[in-house]
Amino acid sequence: MPQKRVTVTVHASDPLSRAGVVSHLQLEPSVEIVPYRGGAADGERGDEAWGRRGGEAAGAVAVTLVDRFDESAAAELRRLVRGGEQRVVLIARDLREPDLLTAVEYGVRAILWHHQATPRRLLRAVQSAARGEGHLPPDLISTLLTQVGRLRRSAVTSTSVALTPAFGMAAREVDVLRLIAEGLDTRQISEKLAYSERTVKNVLHGLMTRLHLRNRAHAVAYALREGYI
Repeated sequence: MPQKRVTVTVHASDPLSRAGVVSHLQLEPSVEIVPYRGGAADGERGDEAWGRRGGEAAGAVAVTLVDRFDESAAAELRRLVRGGEQRVVLIARDLREPDLLTAVEYGVRAILWHHQATPRRLLRAVQSAARGEGHLPPDLISTLLTQVGRLRRSAVTSTSVALTPAFGMAAREVDVLRLIAEGLDTRQISEKLAYSERTVKNVLHGLMTRLHLRNRAHAVAYALREGYI
């Protein structure tokens, strides 16, 4: 029986960084480097779409490299995780505390610091992501636990909605907008989702304020255009 391999796509704006990751992974028998969705990954020419054929893929992992977690990086993550077809490994040079929580909420399975991304650590992160497991450096685990604890304490004393990402939409925001698109009013949405009406209003207010949306119709249109609903 041929060995099952993890299917990996590599995404980076810098061709040299992408080539470095590919050079590490393409030597691993358990990994198959492939173009993204049947074509070259972003920024690659067709002759740079490295691949090794044969065998059976054991999973789909996207390795993406970012210097800073800005709006462009957030949009790229949303694109990669949308539909749940790929599990993302993020390699970052710099990651602020709010960005960490956003990345985890978007569905990033593993995070590596750029300066610590040795071939062995990279392979371990890819394999963990393929299995649906998490993989974080010790310092980021500590930071994440601190953030979660802070958010939980805040939730006890505040009715504001926690765990909303800096960019894009949180799961509860998508749920609310999907029901608005179906024609439900605030009371019906609260009953459907088992939220209070005040929580539903807070979800909408936070979303529209963060993304500069004018009203509910604008919010629904944005969600449709971005592929959330």
